[in-house]
Amino acid sequence: MTRLGTLAAALALAAAPFAVHAAPVVVFTEGFDNAKLPGWVQVNHGSPPGNGWFQGNAAIFGAQAGSSYIAANYLGALSGSGTVDSWLISPVIDLYGASSFSFFTRSAADPGYADTLQVYFSPGAGTDVGAFSDRLATIGAGGYPSAWTQVSTDISFTGAGRFAFRYTGDAGTLDYIGIDSVRVLSAVPEPSSALMLGLGLGALGLLRRRASKR
Repeated sequence: MTRLGTLAAALALAAAPFAVHAAPVVVFTEGFDNAKLPGWVQVNHGSPPGNGWFQGNAAIFGAQAGSSYIAANYLGALSGSGTVDSWLISPVIDLYGASSFSFFTRSAADPGYADTLQVYFSPGAGTDVGAFSDRLATIGAGGYPSAWTQVSTDISFTGAGRFAFRYTGDAGTLDYIGIDSVRVLSAVPEPSSALMLGLGLGALGLLRRRASKR
């Protein structure tokens, strides 16, 4: 093997562990201790539209963590009659490939109701609910959890996007739910990957220039 080939192989072996490993890190969190949050967008498509998402009521149940949570109920349709379609859209979040979106949720556990929450993702910074076509999860199809329960979904995407919660259904069948402790993890590449790649390419370029002068 030539000296150039030997160095190339050595650099490839040295850089390989750095190039393929990426550490999942927290890129976004929200505890909803204050429901009036910058960057979050509410859209009410209820028919007729009523209240939107609001600060959780501690008298119904307490927060999963921190001092409060965000909530929605059957009054998302005016006077609790009609169809509820309440959206809560996250700020723009940068993702780096393999990522996870998790949160805690629960209902008021009153008998005779069937709450439903859907979770969506949309690339880009837009807030048009029609663009949220990638449904990641539906909670409530088999009964809504009556105690704080963590829900986690996976997504593979690189770039900026938004997640959305959609509380929906006939107001007569809905009751009250809460959401707390939102967290997004993404496999951000380690800085050493770029550094090792840059050093390797620089060394190979120097060796090639030297070899060409012989």
